[in-house]
Order: sequence, then structure tokens, then C-alpha cells
Amino acid sequence: MVKVVDKYVKGFIGNKTITRNQVKKIHKMIEEQTGLGSEYTGWVHQPIGIDQIEYERIYQAADKIQAQSEVLVVIGIGGSYLGTKAALEMLRDPFNNTGVEVIFAGHQISAAYTNSLLKYLEDKRFSINVISKSGTTTEPAIAFRIFKDLLYKKFEDADQRIYVTTDKEHGALKTLADEMGYDTYVVPGDIGGRFSVLSAVGLLPLKAAGIDTDFILEGAVDAYYDLQNVNNEAYKYATLRSELYRQGKSIEMLVNYEPQLIYLSEWWKQLFGESEGKDHKSLFVSSASFSTDLHSLGQMIQEGTRNLFETVIKVKQTKLDQTIPYDQKNLDGLNYLAGKSMQEVNEKAFLGTLVAHTDGGVPNIVIEIDTIDGYHFGYLVYFFFKACAMSAYLLEVNPFNQPGVESYKKNMFALLGKDGYQDLKEEIEAKLKKGV
Repeated sequence: MVKVVDKYVKGFIGNKTITRNQVKKIHKMIEEQTGLGSEYTGWVHQPIGIDQIEYERIYQAADKIQAQSEVLVVIGIGGSYLGTKAALEMLRDPFNNTGVEVIFAGHQISAAYTNSLLKYLEDKRFSINVISKSGTTTEPAIAFRIFKDLLYKKFEDADQRIYVTTDKEHGALKTLADEMGYDTYVVPGDIGGRFSVLSAVGLLPLKAAGIDTDFILEGAVDAYYDLQNVNNEAYKYATLRSELYRQGKSIEMLVNYEPQLIYLSEWWKQLFGESEGKDHKSLFVSSASFSTDLHSLGQMIQEGTRNLFETVIKVKQTKLDQTIPYDQKNLDGLNYLAGKSMQEVNEKAFLGTLVAHTDGGVPNIVIEIDTIDGYHFGYLVYFFFKACAMSAYLLEVNPFNQPGVESYKKNMFALLGKDGYQDLKEEIEAKLKKGV
């Protein structure tokens, strides 16, 4: 269950500009999949439409990976890795992991990172899960070529160590997988990358890592039913952030008080940033981990430009706690905290910061979850999906395309000398020489 607390933001919102009729109309569009970009709204009913045959195959592949490998190299970028990374960081013990180690590649073009990973894998039994609809996205395509080469040099059964998650019917990666007989899983054609973590994109590597994916899907299913009514918590969050945006708050900072949630913020930034950042509109989405980042960003938040608000993910109860001990000498002056739990201290840090920031003119939306587990990961994922769709439609943009991404891709192709981009190469080089 997720609850949105709005009492720390109401005082910052003047006359409301978003009507109940607007929300009802958009809700109908989302549920009936008739709005802008409707061809990519397969995620709407996905939690109750999981392909059970595909899911059973994921179970079997995970067992196979666990038997054959110490490491699974997941190759992907954007939505092909961020959701998985978020779940792993949120759900695995950071210092005591057993089972298959999941390592990511293809999410950048760093020679240093690639070489370090190649060296790390030299004495490891590993498999590859490459994730790409097309198979031609530059970053993962480079990584797949490099790590596939190492795999074939190390293992006679290399063909059996490659797991491909791609389009069901089309694309270079699908063609290669069919030719080589690689084990293949589906990136749903009606679900974009940033909405794909509840498909094989996320479920296969998570299951291989030993994560209870059934529990994740249970949370997503409950969120699906909880959020079907027009009066729901996801829309409450969406309309609050939209009202703040309309009233001059142009930056949203997603804040956590648990480091396990840092990569959930990274996933969230892509979800909202790529969905809403069009037509010279959208909030700039940022994130912070408190209390850590209070010691670097706190001054700016407290007294800088009044153009931001915070959305805080508040965990009501952590699974483990730690009592602060008594010290006879008390040289650090902390005995007033002796006997208190770190959960209690963290709670007071949250409350103290909340008051300080709201007093300083920074609205705070609070999203409460009961605890950190797979169920709440699945619930939060669908909660943010629904909120994002509502928020983007309120902006009157297509939440499901990313035309701006194609611009840098074309420029990169041209500068690297890809066939068919010769004229563009000359044009870009002239611009670079001239300057802006």
C-alpha cells in the first residue's frame, strides 16, 4: 500500500487549475488506452495479463543461469537496465549477497569500465542477458560484441550462456538469436523501455539473482486494482506535482532516507523525464538521499532559488534496526541518544528536515510505504506508471515517445561514419568548427 500525504504542500498551492473533470477524462483515456501514444500502453493492464508460459520459461532460465554461472552480465541501457538495477539495490543485502551476481554493461561507452569488467570475468563462470528491442542501439551493441567475444573464447557451451530479450518478431538482435539458437524472451511490442521492468526485461535477471519475482508481481497486481478508481493515490500525486509546476515550481527532487532506494530514484528520473520532457515543457527531475545529501545540497535547498519542491519516499518501518549504545566517557556528547534506535533517529531527521524545508519555502509531498520489500517495489512501480501517464497527459504531451533521443543518436552515427549519414556528418562538423 502507498499513501500520499499532502498536508505539507497544500499551503503552497493557490487557486487550483486542474479540474476533477480533466482527471476523469484522462483516467478514462488511460484505462481504455485511447490517449496519445496509445500503441505503447500495454503496461496499463499488464499486471493481470502476465504471459504464464513466458513466465514459466523465465523460471527455467533462471535455474539454468544459477547452475551454470557465478555472474550474469546484463547488457542494456535506459529502461533495459534501470528498473532491474533499482530492484536489486532495493531488495538485496548490500553486504551479504548469495547466488548469482548481476553486473551491468552496455549502459555507457567507457573503455575503463569495460576493461575492468573483462578482467573481473576472466576467472568467473558467467552468462549474458542482452536486452534490446532492435539490437542496434550503440552502447549495448558494442558491449554485446565485446562480452560475447570473451564468452566464446572461454566456454564451449557459449551458445547456451546467452539469453536474449528482444522484440518478438523483428530487429537485428531477433535475427541473430534465431540464427544462433539463443534462448529468447520478449520485450512486449506495446510497452516502451521505461515501462518494461515488469516484463522479461526485469523479471529474468531478477529471478536469476534470487529475487522473489512472484512477490513483486503481487504488489503490482494489488496496485492495479487499487488504482483503477479515479480517486486514487497515484493521481493525487500526479495532480499535486502538476499544480506545483503550474505555479512556478520547475524542479522536483525525489528524496529518500534509505540508501537502498537510490536507484529507484534513478529509474524514476528516466520514467518522468523521458515521458514528460517534450514541447519545451516538464519538471526537471532530480533526486537526493538524506541525510547524506543534506550535507551537500541542504544549503541550496534551504535558501537557494525557490523553484523546487521535494517528493519524499517515507519508509514507515525498516526490517532491521540498531540501538545506539551508551558510552561511559560520552566524549562525543551522544549519550542523550543512548538506547534509542537508528530508525527513531532517522525519523526525527526526516521530520526536522521537513519542517525546515517547508519553513524555507519548499513544498513537500510525502509518499508513505510500509516497508522495503519486493511487494512494495512492484506496487511503487505501477503507482509511478499510473502517476506518470496522468501527469504527462495533464501537460498535453505524448508520454510514450522520445523524439529528442533520436537527435543525438543520428549525430553520433554521423560522426562515427555510419553509412547513410555522410551529409549529416559534414553538417555537424561544420557546426562544431564554427561553435554555437
